[in-house]
Amino acid sequence: MAEPVDVLVLGGGPAALCIASELNQRGVRVAGVAPDPVDAPWPNTYGIWADELKMVGLEPLLEHRWSDTVSYFGEGGSTAQDRCHAHGIDYGLFDRAALQRWWLERADGVVWHQDTAERVAVNGSTTSVSCASGTTLQARLVIDASGSRTPHIRRPDQGPVAGQAAYGVVGRFSQPPIEPGRFVLMDYRCDHLSGAQREEPPTFLYAMDLGDGVFFVEETSLALAPGVPYDVLKQRLQQRLDQRDVEITEVIDEEFCLFPMNLPLPDRRQPVLAFGGAASMVHPASGYMVGSLLRRGPDLALAIADALSNPAMGSVALAKRGWQALWPIELVLRHQLYQFGLSRLMGFNEGLLRTHFATFFSLPREEWFGFLTNTLPLPRLMTVMLQLFAMAPWELRRGLVLGAPGPQSPTFAQSSG
Repeated sequence: MAEPVDVLVLGGGPAALCIASELNQRGVRVAGVAPDPVDAPWPNTYGIWADELKMVGLEPLLEHRWSDTVSYFGEGGSTAQDRCHAHGIDYGLFDRAALQRWWLERADGVVWHQDTAERVAVNGSTTSVSCASGTTLQARLVIDASGSRTPHIRRPDQGPVAGQAAYGVVGRFSQPPIEPGRFVLMDYRCDHLSGAQREEPPTFLYAMDLGDGVFFVEETSLALAPGVPYDVLKQRLQQRLDQRDVEITEVIDEEFCLFPMNLPLPDRRQPVLAFGGAASMVHPASGYMVGSLLRRGPDLALAIADALSNPAMGSVALAKRGWQALWPIELVLRHQLYQFGLSRLMGFNEGLLRTHFATFFSLPREEWFGFLTNTLPLPRLMTVMLQLFAMAPWELRRGLVLGAPGPQSPTFAQSSG
């Protein structure tokens, strides 16, 4: 059995590296358990509003940055340019290798065990983790940062979990699929869809010019339970490109994403702490999480380091202190508001969604930015939601209050079966 440490982190992705590095910076003895090497390349891209990184002084970690940031909420065709909405704020794409390297350098000295945690059990003042290799590791506190599908974190069953699904291509094209030099947050134009397809759950294009003739185009579903199948997303992306007479001439990379949007908060009485997706930190309104990791990791690490300084505190007490620091009542209430909003949007058809987002992005920039980054204090968040309701057309108000009948999709059901 390995020598006990203060904190054992489960996982090797962004959340695990973030919290391990923050604890390490505060002198905490940290070890980690990850099924793959922690320096293995990450498969997914991570986008973020540049001002979020400015808050934490990490703008140099961006590989790409766009000032021409827009969305489209019209139907398409002759009205497309009329409904182009300029966001007026920079958006960036992380240099994944640089972000990973930055966290690993800050976690210098952390011992990473390449293994799989199979069983986590509290033994008095410490917690033991039994691994697939037969190794048992011990720590005063275990933090599960292995993702939303972890079996080690308890959470209430509140019904099906909605997933944001996306299929994307990094590649070269016969002509630019979007305006050169541009970033497109949401393109809800639907003139490439058949009448029947418009009755199905809506999807939008998320796209960016990566330079040197390379573009990233991704068909995305806001949220659905179960998630929209990849083959449907791929077909819709192809139809969108065909409508614009754009052919893919070279596929450099493909991206497949599916992550939970309305995962219930974990049972915060359990003796194992969570962070990242395991702790339901994905923003229910936007699907983003890395900005939240960067903002909330330092405060959580500080609270844990302070609690660890009391040798009388065992695993149960340490986890309790950690849960209180990670999910104070303010953030719990904000999370509930966001989940309520998402439950309404999930029932909207494409026309109602286009109306909603056109209204939402007509809010003052600091308000929609704060909403999407979860940086508005609770009273102001409630004010912004009321303001959005007041601005909304009657049909949208009705949907926000009563909900809208969910779009029916026999095609999707067959595809996911």
